Amino acid sequence: MNPPPPGIPKEIPLDEYPANDLPGVPSTDSDRVRHVPTSNFSRRTYLSNSNLDHRTFRKPAGATAALLCGELLTITFGFFAIQLLSIALPEAWNLRLAYDQIPYATAMALALPFANLLAGVIPGYGLGAVHKLRLRAIAAMVMLTPGALMVIAKPGMLPAWLHFIAALVVAFPFVPAVDHLVRQLLKRFGHWGEPVLIIGHGEAVPRIVNILQDNPALGWRPVAILDDVRQGTGMQAIKGVPVAGGLEKIRDFTFLVRTAIVAFPSDQTDRLVEISERLPFPYVILMPDLAGMQTLWVSTCDLGGALGLQVRKELLIASNRALKMTLDYAFAVPAALAAAPIVGLCALWIKLTDRGPAFYAQQREGYQGRVIKVWKLRTMYNANQEMLERHLAEHPEARAEWEQHFKLRNDPRILPGVGHFLRRTSLDELPQFWNILRGDISLVGPRPFPMYHLEKFNGRFRALRRSVRPGLTGLWQVSARSDGDLRVQELQDTYYIRNWSPWLDVHIVTRTIGVVLRGTGAY
Repeated sequence: MNPPPPGIPKEIPLDEYPANDLPGVPSTDSDRVRHVPTSNFSRRTYLSNSNLDHRTFRKPAGATAALLCGELLTITFGFFAIQLLSIALPEAWNLRLAYDQIPYATAMALALPFANLLAGVIPGYGLGAVHKLRLRAIAAMVMLTPGALMVIAKPGMLPAWLHFIAALVVAFPFVPAVDHLVRQLLKRFGHWGEPVLIIGHGEAVPRIVNILQDNPALGWRPVAILDDVRQGTGMQAIKGVPVAGGLEKIRDFTFLVRTAIVAFPSDQTDRLVEISERLPFPYVILMPDLAGMQTLWVSTCDLGGALGLQVRKELLIASNRALKMTLDYAFAVPAALAAAPIVGLCALWIKLTDRGPAFYAQQREGYQGRVIKVWKLRTMYNANQEMLERHLAEHPEARAEWEQHFKLRNDPRILPGVGHFLRRTSLDELPQFWNILRGDISLVGPRPFPMYHLEKFNGRFRALRRSVRPGLTGLWQVSARSDGDLRVQELQDTYYIRNWSPWLDVHIVTRTIGVVLRGTGAY
């Protein structure tokens, strides 16, 4: 092994540490009790003698209570909305509760937020949006089960149970919005997140810091880094997170954090395992160097004492593919019927603005490389290709933008009025419900790109895209939309294909509605 560069201390092998185990890491419960300060005076004293800000270690109070209140308000809204609808339209909607049924329906409705609390959705630190959605659905099903048993035992309670189901349906679209609003308020007033400690060195450490800081919704706030190598170089912080010292400082953080994230280079697996076993924290997360691997639906398995990672490839399961197709038709049929008059009005507007067809079809690559025609409402002039070439020749900055995004923020080809309106609202995509009904595309998937766009991607990524049906909407559209360059498009589509599940599709559809209503990134 080559010696470390000057200024970087040599790493001490694990077997060269003193008999009292790793520095700062107690090996027995008696050591842990004897060495860890537990009083408020010790906590304040340590923080005051270090360069760490004591405010970053504050465990926010009230986050769980605030999130519970938000869910209670949302469920209560659904409960009373159904009751008022039953009173206003007794003939069409007969779910009005009798006075003796109100306590049962109220109990079921109020119990759901506490079921989410037990499921870990509240406060949900460390959980991604897809996992939260799945756990919420499971909690709702668990709450419906005793109601169904109660109805079987006492049929007179059927209206209360149906009222509860209807309230859930009404409240469901508002739950993510209220949850997001409450979390934003908690962050603004400094009551959101749990402090976490990062231990390790190498490129994984700044990568973890970036991930946690770029995803504040996870609720894990990196507050300090322990790194023998960076400590020796005199580095004070990584993106504002202080390098508090080396591994000898581990014990000092026992009473400050509950979760530690450990990451070492791939050639130091033994070091990673031994340190993680002796860390005095109730929750330890190991970050192996497996960049590019799927991250959802991965579980551990014990193979005769050896640790294995079971990767469940959901799209290869026949029942999941059938479920995805069923959801496509269940959504596309009513949506296509509802969209028909809107498409007709938009087509008339286009015809009044510019002579020529109102619809536009472009050949794109579909499932298994099959060429498909993707339909859209026309938003550009007929002679748009000549206009584009002339514009790019006259404006070098526009050519650079085109080569990076294959879109122009100020595109001269777009029809005045109607073209900008259709693009900003995404109404030009409505004819693609016909493509869904034909089986050309799915509701959610990688967007079908034009051939000139696909040519910019490498063969491996194109082969991965051909393994699934393209989609009307996708992860890239709700994350970056028109602002994402080729690299972002590749990363987002790869993540979707490798981590697909029905929950991910529902999450993307929900986010699509919000993105379209706000007009985010559309031009």
